Amino acid sequence: MLRIYLLLCCSFFSFAAFADSDVWLLVDTAARKIEVKKGQLTLETLGEIAIGRGGAGQKTHRGDNITPFGNYRIGWIGESSSFRKFFGLTYPSAEDAEKAFRKGIIDRLTYDRIVTAHQFNQIPPQNTPLGGQIGIHGLGNADIRIHQTFDWTHGCIALTNTQIDHLSQLVDAGTVVKIK
Repeated sequence: MLRIYLLLCCSFFSFAAFADSDVWLLVDTAARKIEVKKGQLTLETLGEIAIGRGGAGQKTHRGDNITPFGNYRIGWIGESSSFRKFFGLTYPSAEDAEKAFRKGIIDRLTYDRIVTAHQFNQIPPQNTPLGGQIGIHGLGNADIRIHQTFDWTHGCIALTNTQIDHLSQLVDAGTVVKIK
């Protein structure tokens, strides 16, 4: 009897406590939405996101305020962020590093550090000339009217506090995030 009880409790706990590892996020910067996906199926959509003041595209340097296109993972989760919650992305990617190295934006050492971090499933350096600390976050104490009016971040993807709280129940470190 105790064995059955423990099995039921442990089974319930594993489903309730952890995000589904097959879930991934598609950030559509043109449509200003995040689709929560499982395979090709869209489970739900979070609309009215804000992106970087510089729009979306290929980041060329720290401080350009551009939300980067590319494929990333949630590398870490900041639960006590000034933006309520912060899902840090594994930006810059190896592809970002390759493009930047070819253009002379970063040196060979920086390129190697970024690529090596990705090879070992680690967070790439966040202090490169390409910038860092790109993520998905809430508003914190920011004015929701500003969020609804224009793109205001330094390259991150911003949601309302309600949306980021909900998203935190669906994703975890390691979740794939595709930004287009």
